[in-house]
Amino acid sequence: MLGLGYSMDELLKNHLFVTHAIAGAGSVALGTALTYPLDTIKVLTQVGSSSNKQLTPFSILRRVQALSGNSGLYSGLGWLTSGRIVGLGTRFGVYEILTAFYKDGREDNYVYVHEALMAGLAAGALESLMSSPFEFVKLRAQVTSASRVQTSTPTTDSRSVGPVISKLLRGYTPDVKALSHSTALLSTLSAKHPDLVGALREHPWMMTGSGRPPSVSDVCKPSHVISLEGWSAFWRGLRSGLVRDSVFGGAFFCTWQFLHRAMLDWKAVGMAPEPRFDDEIGPLSPLSVSAAAGVSGSVAAAASHCFDTAKCRFQCTVLPKYLRYERALLKWRRPGTRFERATGIHPADRNVLFRGIWLRMARSGVASFVIVGTYYLAVDQLLS
Repeated sequence: MLGLGYSMDELLKNHLFVTHAIAGAGSVALGTALTYPLDTIKVLTQVGSSSNKQLTPFSILRRVQALSGNSGLYSGLGWLTSGRIVGLGTRFGVYEILTAFYKDGREDNYVYVHEALMAGLAAGALESLMSSPFEFVKLRAQVTSASRVQTSTPTTDSRSVGPVISKLLRGYTPDVKALSHSTALLSTLSAKHPDLVGALREHPWMMTGSGRPPSVSDVCKPSHVISLEGWSAFWRGLRSGLVRDSVFGGAFFCTWQFLHRAMLDWKAVGMAPEPRFDDEIGPLSPLSVSAAAGVSGSVAAAASHCFDTAKCRFQCTVLPKYLRYERALLKWRRPGTRFERATGIHPADRNVLFRGIWLRMARSGVASFVIVGTYYLAVDQLLS
């Protein structure tokens, strides 16, 4: 009987865990799908704007619809949904584990605001490590949806691509006409080389004929990214990503805990006798908790937006492996101030760091509201 009782308890615990996992994954998928067009417009605003040019959401919307149709607004949705499920699961899981240590031994089941801030910082950092590869592929897909891709390529051009170029990036064809006019460029090759143009084609830095790496639309598939940029490209912008998600997690849980405390105190007003612990006040309504999560998401998005812009612009840059190796060999020093080097902000992006902040605040607020509200509703329906 004891053995049967133990297995029934384990079965109940597993069933409860699966229920919460299904509810969490479904709520994250719904919240991500509803707000994904806002995320696409936000990303294109961040990566397409400059200090002298500011794109409007309507111009971006018209461009995406003209080049990719309405489906272009959802390019990369599957990657972001998978990353959000993994990332949010990590964020809330780490937060619950850390706050359990804070609450251990206390009579009241309460977490102070500064404790929520510290736990949110750590949870956000781990979330960034888990979700960075998914965000990278998602961003490349979003940028490709607004890029004009040339599909007509002469057959002779594809045959003349050097073997080194074809190995680095399969299916990509450089500008052979520009490549043919590159013989006058400085090179380590002798000017009396019998086949100077063919030899230049073997040099990776000449793969586009202009000394520049391919565009983002040519390196959007994971296989192309691995071939040209290497596996480490999926964690590009990790410095700014760690700071962004740490600030977001800290601000989110700090604001949420503050609003949760305020709503509990408001609910306790007029209760007789006056409650000593939060458990005596009772749970808050799902609508109020969802509203608090939405406000917290908007505040956290505003606090971390400049780091989000820095990461998006860095991920949008194609950096071949040989350039990364060259920088490591030459001990290349990051430009900018000490703060910019530590947080991954490029000094050229100083004037565009807050582009698209209202779009990100709206997306994060609505997504947080939908995710928390749908989660409570799904758990209630599944357990009932």
